[in-house]
Amino acid sequence: MSIRAAGRFAAAFAALAGGGRPGIIPYVTAGYPALTDTPRLLLACQRAGSLAAEVGIPFSDPLADGPTIQRTGWRALEQGMTPSRAIAQVAEARGAGLSIPVAVMTYINPVLAMGVEAFAATCAEAGVDGAIVPDLPAEEAAALAAALGEHGLAHIPLVAPTTPTRRLGVVAATASGFVYCVSVTGTTGARDRVGSPALDLLERVRSVSTLPRALGFGISRAEHVAALAGHCEAVVVGSALLDAISAGGDDPTATAEAFVRGLRGAPAAA
Repeated sequence: MSIRAAGRFAAAFAALAGGGRPGIIPYVTAGYPALTDTPRLLLACQRAGSLAAEVGIPFSDPLADGPTIQRTGWRALEQGMTPSRAIAQVAEARGAGLSIPVAVMTYINPVLAMGVEAFAATCAEAGVDGAIVPDLPAEEAAALAAALGEHGLAHIPLVAPTTPTRRLGVVAATASGFVYCVSVTGTTGARDRVGSPALDLLERVRSVSTLPRALGFGISRAEHVAALAGHCEAVVVGSALLDAISAGGDDPTATAEAFVRGLRGAPAAA
């Protein structure tokens, strides 16, 4: 690929209006609701004006995931989803016109099973722009971050409200693309509001890094996105989107597109 992670993420964030509403990064579970739906869902999110997208690679022990993502992941695994197939679906979406940045979210065991170098190379070849590995401590991230960097991919770490500011600096030093800020202590899942610990975390991350900040875990409504204007550059929305897709009937792409447009406060597609 001639355009690699840093460039694609940097261009996407640079296109945001300064101080305005955060960009939307929707999370889709690879292989859900149907095994082959992922490319179409990614394209629907792009049509809806998403800043980027996150593709979750289902795993049998998803310690960072709440009930919705666990449920969708198990369904995808039952239908035959694998890490290689999930990455290949990003390539399929690229071939169909997907141009926004894409990060894959996985756990360290599938990465090690594939091999760190092979994982990075396969992602790069498919048009993936970065990787999020929530169970990989900063002290053990050097090999993966280096392999990703050699292939032009971003290493995107997670930080939480409980992360001390000194450690934020250590974690952010391994990052590229953006820093994923977890809004709450716990697993993924839609919540009622964005609390003050999340806003404090965003400010502390800004004190140690100039990278864009994306807030995730619990963002579910347009009011959340509007309230975060000026506080962060992006929000990640997963469980609420997947819940909408689960309840949305026979056309998951139409549901996803409408949901993301609603989060953005944009009018429905004609």
